[in-house]
Amino acid sequence: MYKTVLIFLLLLPSLYAKEITPITTIKTSGIVSDFVEDKGYLYVATDAGIVDIIDLSRQEIVKQIKFAPLLTSRGDTVPARVHCIDRLDGKTLMVTSDINAYRNVWIDDGKTLKKIIDSKQHMMPKSAYFSSKSKIVFGSFGSDVILYDTDENSKLYERHISESTMGGMVLSADKQKMIVSDESGEVRLIDINTSKVLKTFSSEHVDNIYRVAYANNTIITAGQDRRVGVYRENAKAYHIKSDFLVYAVGLSPSGSIGVYSSGFEHDLQLFNTDNGKKGDRLIGHYAIPGKILFINETSIISAGDEEKIFFWKLKK
Repeated sequence: MYKTVLIFLLLLPSLYAKEITPITTIKTSGIVSDFVEDKGYLYVATDAGIVDIIDLSRQEIVKQIKFAPLLTSRGDTVPARVHCIDRLDGKTLMVTSDINAYRNVWIDDGKTLKKIIDSKQHMMPKSAYFSSKSKIVFGSFGSDVILYDTDENSKLYERHISESTMGGMVLSADKQKMIVSDESGEVRLIDINTSKVLKTFSSEHVDNIYRVAYANNTIITAGQDRRVGVYRENAKAYHIKSDFLVYAVGLSPSGSIGVYSSGFEHDLQLFNTDNGKKGDRLIGHYAIPGKILFINETSIISAGDEEKIFFWKLKK
């Protein structure tokens, strides 16, 4: 009798967990590299050298930013892949590949597309975000963080923060702090204006961290070691073990709901960040998810190695 009751209690959370399918999907111009939401529009960077601008109310592509293809040494043309994207005050920040393996950085103000950093400057940004109207913060593969002034066309600082390859990087909502992870499994909280490391968190990982998410003083991390790290202010860090490499994570604005890519079928698993209890699963991806974004507490957008954007609605 005791064993029967114990098994029931263990299974109780899964009895209430549900499988949620996307409310809609939108086909994109290529495989999605990155995306950002701004004032009801979704800006989607693709490997086709195109940024699709999606009106979320109409659920359709209404505009595109296109980059000229690259000419190889053999005379062939290949797309200038858009690796990452950000938005601030009506401007779009984009990082694209070049034929010399370095990267170009662009800003589009809706009228003019302007290259602000040429690949000849030998920069290799992995991540790029606006920190203010005239400043951009970069994270490089070599774990350098760079604050760049677009008005002066110069670096305000360049700091090497780790001997390990950079993993994920994300900014706080007020753009005063950044969270940076690396291949060693460490997670750092850094002041953007000074590059000072404010805190290095005790590692919940034993391998590379692919992605990080940050909201309301809560951090979650996606690890190659099949772990999801959870770090909360004034609370002990912990991790959740997954059955597959964790490539992407997301956090609700309140920081109370987390989500991570899970399993061989590329589902997205919801969980409570207070206690790590798993909730509903989002099913529908057919390739590895690469980015997950909460628009609000119940709306999620995700994308992966697919030519699609997925939209989900959670039940309250």
